[in-house]
Amino acid sequence: MRVYKEHLIPCGSKVKQALEMFNCLAQDAILFVVDIEGKLMGALTDGDVRRGLLKGYNIDSVVDSIIQKKPKYIVKGDNSLQKIIDYREANVRVLPVVDENHRVVNVINFRVLKSYLPIDAVIMAGGRGKRLQPLTDKVPKPLLKVGNKAIMEHNLDRLTLFGIDEFWISVKYLGDQVESYFGCGKEKNINIKYVKEDKELGTIGAVSKIENFEHDYILVTNSDLLTNIDYEKFFIEFLEQEADLAVLTIPYQVNIPYAVLETNNGIVTSFKEKPTYTYYSNGGIYLMKKEVLNHIPNNTFFNATDLMEKLIKDNCKVLSYPFVGYWLDVGRHEDLEKAKMDIKHIKF
Repeated sequence: MRVYKEHLIPCGSKVKQALEMFNCLAQDAILFVVDIEGKLMGALTDGDVRRGLLKGYNIDSVVDSIIQKKPKYIVKGDNSLQKIIDYREANVRVLPVVDENHRVVNVINFRVLKSYLPIDAVIMAGGRGKRLQPLTDKVPKPLLKVGNKAIMEHNLDRLTLFGIDEFWISVKYLGDQVESYFGCGKEKNINIKYVKEDKELGTIGAVSKIENFEHDYILVTNSDLLTNIDYEKFFIEFLEQEADLAVLTIPYQVNIPYAVLETNNGIVTSFKEKPTYTYYSNGGIYLMKKEVLNHIPNNTFFNATDLMEKLIKDNCKVLSYPFVGYWLDVGRHEDLEKAKMDIKHIKF
């Protein structure tokens, strides 16, 4: 993945330098001119350079003279997903992301990314992985390899593919290895911070230790999932249903090989011939409004199921999001072997 600063050029730079940068950027050849504080001043394409040369400028002229002074951009934390979709559908491929002070903090490329979701992601990676012993005696479960990547890297890369760039990773068992592997996220154009569990806090309790989320929506996921979920569709359904929390659910069908009788006080009222019943299991991915975090007790063992029960009791809207794509919880040896086979064939 290209480092976003490769698209940035300081004001006062010469056209010659811009041309050299275009050559390196190849099909992604667009530059964003920034001032000494990193604030966005304008955009520059090879077309702007050609038009400038026709007007009498030359390769020793400064780029400031030929830039587009009102470029399209995205504001970090802007919750308008429709704006992102509109840009993408209008074939606006490369866009700068600015903070509240108009400083460029990222550049997104829809040739590489599918979306740019205004979400912070928390990956729960502190578990011991007992069912995968002895593999997890010296390596934490999130770092076990599936194909050429760690399990959790597949998970993180899927989130990154949808433009999520603010991450928290909750660590405990062999957490130093996880931190060493992923670092601060710079190489993936994302920001990664870590929350350390000094005691077991359940499947969501560690989230209570995070105070400085960037966005109004939080996604919490287990680290050992392998899935090709479309996070944009998940987010859109969450917004349209005006949910407080949405949970990914996995349909599970039970086929009854006999006729099932329905009775009332011993009287048969109807029957179904070899019916199929569909149940929904917890898929371990949760999307919620930031204010939902107030329902999680501080630094206390607390599971995601506890949170959902509490929200339902408090008359909050908890949404089930049935998912029929690829999903695998890599929790056992047989699951790990299946993941290693599936990764060769499933499109992620």
